[in-house]
Amino acid sequence: MPHLLFSLRGVPEDEAEEVRELLSEHSIDFYETSAGNWGISMPALWLNDQTQLQQAQILLHQYQKQRALSQRALYEQLKKEGKAPTLLGNLKHNSIRLLVYLAAIALVLYASVKLIFEFGFTVP
Repeated sequence: MPHLLFSLRGVPEDEAEEVRELLSEHSIDFYETSAGNWGISMPALWLNDQTQLQQAQILLHQYQKQRALSQRALYEQLKKEGKAPTLLGNLKHNSIRLLVYLAAIALVLYASVKLIFEFGFTVP
């Protein structure tokens, strides 16, 4: 019976590729499912052989600890250089999207308030 080993939802492509390579290097038999056409299925790596489960989990645990340390070091380096992503930087980079979202929010609020005053309150 297949066993879910590693969910790929929200995982960067470089990390997913490294996990695939890690499993292949250690001759762990796995297969991959995609999110499907609409993105509602389960993208994941599955084990075919239950006897390899413990070995695969140990490898993944070690890999994830190493990846967390390397990504933290990369973030700290970018932070020291002033290149780390920030909220203000993201808002500046996506300013058109921000304006569209704010306009949509304002439109929904305006329509809601207008409908409440038109239908909800009657002055005698």
